[in-house]
Amino acid sequence: MRILVVGGGGREHAIIRKLRENKDVTEIFALPGNGGIARDATCVPIDAKDIDGIVRFSMEEKIDYAVVAPDDPLVLGCVDALNEKGIPCFGPRANAAIIEGSKVFSKNLMKKYGIPTAAYEVFDDAEKALSYLDTAPIPTVIKADGLALGKGAIVAMTLEEAKAAVREIMQDKKFGASGDQIVIEEFLTGPEVSVLAFTDGNVVKPMVSSMDHKRAGDNDTGLNTGGMGTVAPNPCYTPEMAEECMKTIFLPTIEAMNKEGRTFKGCLYFGLMLTENGPKVIEYNCRFGDPETQVVLPLLRSDLLTVMQATTNGTLAQTPVDFADENACCVIMASKGYPQSYEKGYEITIPEAVADQVYVAGAALKEGKLVTSGGRVLGVTAIGKTLQDAVDAAYKATETVHFDNAFYRRDIGARALKAQEDK
Repeated sequence: MRILVVGGGGREHAIIRKLRENKDVTEIFALPGNGGIARDATCVPIDAKDIDGIVRFSMEEKIDYAVVAPDDPLVLGCVDALNEKGIPCFGPRANAAIIEGSKVFSKNLMKKYGIPTAAYEVFDDAEKALSYLDTAPIPTVIKADGLALGKGAIVAMTLEEAKAAVREIMQDKKFGASGDQIVIEEFLTGPEVSVLAFTDGNVVKPMVSSMDHKRAGDNDTGLNTGGMGTVAPNPCYTPEMAEECMKTIFLPTIEAMNKEGRTFKGCLYFGLMLTENGPKVIEYNCRFGDPETQVVLPLLRSDLLTVMQATTNGTLAQTPVDFADENACCVIMASKGYPQSYEKGYEITIPEAVADQVYVAGAALKEGKLVTSGGRVLGVTAIGKTLQDAVDAAYKATETVHFDNAFYRRDIGARALKAQEDK
């Protein structure tokens, strides 16, 4: 089988590594891929948002199955375009990908179908939003309606911060047209949990839960990022909680999308807050999370391609989705200055002994050498019998990898270990 994976980050590297385990896979193409992915797949310099280019390449290369991994091409209709040419895909069509593509849509969907989430108001006028804030409870959360590289949600602890966020998103257009509408929502508290789930539009099979670390600095300080590390499973997410989420959130979401004529197939990501009043949805993503994928897929025992094809074919009920009873930890190595400005072009040294544990996100090949080309450069993952084993092994491996101007958090997993102790 000739497989195409759209995307070029650490998430795609993790997906490609897992797909390679299937003996029927003869070749994997990554569009565009990156310098590190080139070790595991044939990289082709076609942008993930170039839908026409992706379709043309897929036809020329007689692709048997495509995995559309990032949010942008999903929202732009990449799956629709490939399906029209008879190419089966993993991922939702555009009318279902809107569940991530529009925060306003997803909040209204939850309200309509009684799916627990934070109370909210929607605004398309900055002045009205600013006036509303004068009487709104603070802290609050301001979200751009559209896609914003995972950075479109701002937690405002003061009225001044809230108003600055509205101006930044709606007037200064920090996220472009994604900020034409905003959601202002209730500030929730409690442990956060990420749950990725396979679905064929009828059946939901959740993957192992995980805990992300969004802030750039230790002890959750600094700016929000796309994610500085993850651990799995999340100790706050008990079997009882999983059962409740299936009943009140996961299945109702899939059923709601069906009722709206927007059947969702692929990976649906549930960002949850475990509040005093039960689990609530913070956000949906229409695809695998990054860096959650880098801890979840290494624990998958079942064949990934088989499971993906089952979501496409509607046979997920009959397809086993099993995970190892182990723990995983991923430490993100980033360029100094991320998530703002940073320098590129530093050579990366990855010892052969840990190469299989390293997922490459922001790196390019220059004269045969791997060099930094992004903010989040690498994800170093380790598996252990216990969470502490996984954390220790991930940091031990991270210390052997080098590039100038590298930084990483030293406390990935600390919150989860404390949650274990407190049980």
